[in-house]
Amino acid sequence: MTEQFKKTNEWEWRLVKVSVLIFPLVPELGGLGLLIASIRSISKHFSSIIKQPIVWGLGVISLWLILTSSLSPRPIDAFLGLGNFLPFFLLFLGLSYLITTPSQLRQLAWRLLIPSGLVFLLGLGQLFLGWGVPAIIDPIVSADFPPYGDPIGRMSSVFMYANILAFYFLMVFILGIGLTIDVFQQWRLNPSAKNRFSLIFLGLTTLGNGLGLILTNSRNAWGLAFLTGLVFALYLGWRALVAGFAVLASSIGLASWGPSPIKEGFRQFVPAYFWARLSDELYQRPYALLRSTQWKFALQMMLDRPLTGWGLRNFSPMYKAQMKLWLGHPHNLFLMFLAETGIIGTILFCVWVGWILYLAVKLLIVQFSIPRSLRHSGHLIFLTYLLAFGEAILFNCFDISAIDGKVNTLGWIILSAIAGIVIKSENFLQKTYQFNDEMMS
Repeated sequence: MTEQFKKTNEWEWRLVKVSVLIFPLVPELGGLGLLIASIRSISKHFSSIIKQPIVWGLGVISLWLILTSSLSPRPIDAFLGLGNFLPFFLLFLGLSYLITTPSQLRQLAWRLLIPSGLVFLLGLGQLFLGWGVPAIIDPIVSADFPPYGDPIGRMSSVFMYANILAFYFLMVFILGIGLTIDVFQQWRLNPSAKNRFSLIFLGLTTLGNGLGLILTNSRNAWGLAFLTGLVFALYLGWRALVAGFAVLASSIGLASWGPSPIKEGFRQFVPAYFWARLSDELYQRPYALLRSTQWKFALQMMLDRPLTGWGLRNFSPMYKAQMKLWLGHPHNLFLMFLAETGIIGTILFCVWVGWILYLAVKLLIVQFSIPRSLRHSGHLIFLTYLLAFGEAILFNCFDISAIDGKVNTLGWIILSAIAGIVIKSENFLQKTYQFNDEMMS
């Protein structure tokens, strides 16, 4: 961490670390800390921030969202929907100028991971012991914490729904695997007691997050967690593990969707917990709850108002009027954007995020062009963040995280961290070349 950073950003960075640590359990206090740190960061770096093309793109998106809200048939709902975006744009601007080094990526990942252990333990108590929020702390802990989960039988812990918890566990699960590999590599070079303790803690916490993912019963998260394992196995060059993943995926897939009698054969050893959920044989869903129904409705909304859409938060009331059922979102972020902000808004947002990811991947390729033995370890943690956000995008193809303040914040923190490294990429590359010079001397 540079001396300049210590002089200008140390207080804000400390506030971010504390806020992230408490955010899952006390989101109001953690969110306030993040907002204060972001606003202070923006005020200090304003002259540099406004020169960034990434920031210009965010400004255009903001103006478009305000415009489409003004043109919405339900402008009040649409303007309320801005709360799911504009405050997080401020968070992005502030954090992207606070997070600029691989060391900070590690510190942030640790603080995102640490509270997940408590979230998992609370979820176990909820699911198997019927825990709820004690009356004495109910005003402090802002969480829907119904006994036996929401929906019943699926872990939701301190989040409002099982699928929302699944997104949270997926993100920290990915960060946990990346940190575990990173610390393992450090432990091999320096088998100290500190590294050994860190490795044990990371292993147990990441295992807990994986079990939590299973207990959320989210098909979307299951598939993405499996993909995470495959990517890391490929990264490490563990061919046997890759083959194991392929066999496991094939077995579960055939048990879920294979033709008879192959399907019945694989169901003899694949637990019904998995194949019955993946094949959707556990539930008989009404027509209005099918994702295909919701997606068709969102597409029709886009076709009716293709340029500007209907305004944010307008899917739910229109769907209820047509289907006589309230639904918070159409289970696809891109279709929601098309329906509510139109084709122009969707393109603007996708191009903006895509440009950040393009620059990040380009930066990562520079690292991968260096022989493995000479790479600076920062490339692993940067890859981990990119993988986490990439899987967040895939998750939002079948569900939507933006409507929940907790996981929406988590997604924006991860994107801010990626953008911060991209904006200050010379810091990242300088660390690489310094490390290479040391190795070659």
